[in-house]
Amino acid sequence: MLDEQPLVFKVLSILIGLAASLFVFKQSSKGDELFNFLNSVVLEAKKVVWPTRKETVQMTLVVFVVVVLMAIFLAFVDIAFTYIVNLVLGR
Repeated sequence: MLDEQPLVFKVLSILIGLAASLFVFKQSSKGDELFNFLNSVVLEAKKVVWPTRKETVQMTLVVFVVVVLMAIFLAFVDIAFTYIVNLVLGR
């Protein structure tokens, strides 16, 4: 039907169809539940207290330090287990 029409009219017809279907969906009980849920999600997201840049950098550094320390610890444990297994097997 819209084959010979410009692209603008094709896109607008799709957008108008989507808007009409969204309007009809909003009038149904499930649509009303969904929109109420989405509104509550937005309200809860506004209550979130985001960390400052300084706090984010500090916590990132803490995570990196803990990861490095755990890697070193696990490397020593691995070396110790390898040594013990080699002693038990007589190598």
